[in-house]
Amino acid sequence: MSPIRPIGPILLTLTLFANNVNAAEPANYYQGKTVRIVVGLAAGGGYDLYARTLARHLGKHIPGNPAVVVDNMTGAGSIISANFLYKIAKPDGLTMGHYLGGIALQQLLGRAGIEFDALKFKYLGVPAQDSFIIGVHKSTGITDVQSWIASKQMVKFGGIGPGAGSDDIPKILAATINLPAQVITGYKGTADTRLAFNNGEVHATSNAWESTKSTWRNELDSGTLKVVLQATLKSHPELKQIPVAYDLAKTDEAKKLMATVLRANSPTVRPFMLPPATPNDRVQILRKAFMDTWRDPELLAEAKKARLDIDPADGAELEQTIKEMFKLDPTQIAKLKEILK
Repeated sequence: MSPIRPIGPILLTLTLFANNVNAAEPANYYQGKTVRIVVGLAAGGGYDLYARTLARHLGKHIPGNPAVVVDNMTGAGSIISANFLYKIAKPDGLTMGHYLGGIALQQLLGRAGIEFDALKFKYLGVPAQDSFIIGVHKSTGITDVQSWIASKQMVKFGGIGPGAGSDDIPKILAATINLPAQVITGYKGTADTRLAFNNGEVHATSNAWESTKSTWRNELDSGTLKVVLQATLKSHPELKQIPVAYDLAKTDEAKKLMATVLRANSPTVRPFMLPPATPNDRVQILRKAFMDTWRDPELLAEAKKARLDIDPADGAELEQTIKEMFKLDPTQIAKLKEILK
């Protein structure tokens, strides 16, 4: 009879081997694969520009160096893409989304068509902290916001849909500081609203300064677009001569309502996220890669040439900000629902 051999060393060896395999799996997982970034707005706008800038550099910061591609999935102010990411995209770490962050507020307000829960996405972060501006076409003759308000001259804005800063910000400004704004909504992205602006369909824009100075460069340089108001809580360093909307609000209620909408269109407005149930190890790999990419010297040099602001925040910070957004009281929710409908 063969002697019975102790199994302790064998079990220890197998356990160590299994642990090493499990530890190596996340690092090897992305090798030879393709990561897809689904952008909820049309090509040529600010969201598309940030996503494609990220895509050109992200792969080298992910272990295994996968290819990275961008797909545009437009419709319903990026809600179609958010629903896709939530309900259809596989939670395998190979699909990330980039949609209008303001639609999370629309979820809270009970907008029809939203089939996602913003609290359940796995957030990677944002590339920039947006500062929205209000700009008007030179043909309006408007030179400053105070005389515009006093004149009650109604001006048409190009909008993308409820939840977009292009729509929600003019509406909240109309309700709180009596800005004479009318939103013509349904455009597929800021590139389309820019075309409408140049064609004379609309005569004003509500857009992030961070993308305006890049994607609206010709309109700014030619004087066709005049910035008359910062739709912000505080002034942007490059726009110190332009008045700040929050400073024009005269009541506490107006300030509270305005602040809620402006916050939804600043630290949370350009989120990148993964589907719910994405394995945590892949979430952590992509969170690190996301932040490392926005600090990449080659990306920063490219962004500087494109006049694209980079001011990233990580996924944990973004997740906490979105949780705070969902703590509105019922009275405030009802008033915002009426204003932003």
